[in-house]
Amino acid sequence: MSGANRRWVLHVVLVPVAVLFAAPLVWMVLTSLMPDADLNRLPPRLLPDHVTLDGYRKVLTENDYPRWFLNTLVVSTVAVLSHVVLCSLAGYGFARLRFAGGRLGFLAVMVTIMIPVQLLMIPTFLIFRTLGLIDTLGAAFVPWLASAFGIFLMRQFFLSVPHELEEAARIDGCGRLGVFFRIVLPMARPALATLVVFTLLGSWNDLIWPLIAITSEDTFTLQMGLSTFSGTRHTEWSSLMAGNTLATAPLLVAFLVAQRHFIATMSFSGLKG
Repeated sequence: MSGANRRWVLHVVLVPVAVLFAAPLVWMVLTSLMPDADLNRLPPRLLPDHVTLDGYRKVLTENDYPRWFLNTLVVSTVAVLSHVVLCSLAGYGFARLRFAGGRLGFLAVMVTIMIPVQLLMIPTFLIFRTLGLIDTLGAAFVPWLASAFGIFLMRQFFLSVPHELEEAARIDGCGRLGVFFRIVLPMARPALATLVVFTLLGSWNDLIWPLIAITSEDTFTLQMGLSTFSGTRHTEWSSLMAGNTLATAPLLVAFLVAQRHFIATMSFSGLKG
C-alpha cells in the first residue's frame, strides 16, 4: 500500500473518532445557547429553536464568576510556573547528578504516584490547618507546586540530551546552572510545553481538594463555583453549560498552542506506547 493510500485509510479511521470525541464539546456549547424551555423539553432537542445568551448573562452578572475565574487563574499560574522550575531542576538533578541515594530518592518519588490522593487528604488538611492555609488560595495551589509525574517526565527528557553538549559548555567555562539554563533548558521546550498543559489541566479542573480546603465564596475556584449551579432539586443547565464553555476555552487554546510538542516529547522521553 502506498503512502498516500495509508494516509487516506488513517484519515477514514480517525475522522469518526474525532467526531466522537468532539460531540460532548459541541453539545455543551449548543446547550449553553438554548433557552430553558428547550432544555426541559422531552425528548430533548439537539439544536435550539433560537439562540439565546441568557446563560452567559446569568453567569457573568448574577454570580461571582469573574472572581472565581481570577482565583483559578492565580492557582493555575502558580502551579505552572512552579512545575516548570521545580520539576525541571529535580528532573535534571536525577538525570545528570551522581550523589549518594540518588536512585533511592528517585524511586521514592516514583512510589508516591501509587499512593491514592484520597489517602493523603486528611493528613494534608491537618498540616494546612496548622500552617493557617485553610480557606485561602494557598490551600489550592500549594499541592500543585510540584509533582512526581512532572519530575519523571523531565528526567526522561533530560536523559535523551547528549552529554557532549553539556561537556562542551563546561569546557568553555560555563557552570552547572549555566549549562542547565543556557543549554539544556532551551532544548527541553517540547517537554516543558507538555508539562505546562498537563499541569494546567489538572490545576484548572481540580475540585475535590478545594471542596475540602476552601469554604468562603471569595476564594472559590471555577469548578467550585460551577458546582453551585447544580442542586438537589434544580439545575440551571444553560448557566452551567455557559460557565463550563467559558472555563474550557482557555484549556483548548493552551492545547492547540502546545499540541505540536506532544509527539516530540513522547519520542524523546521514552513514554511511547
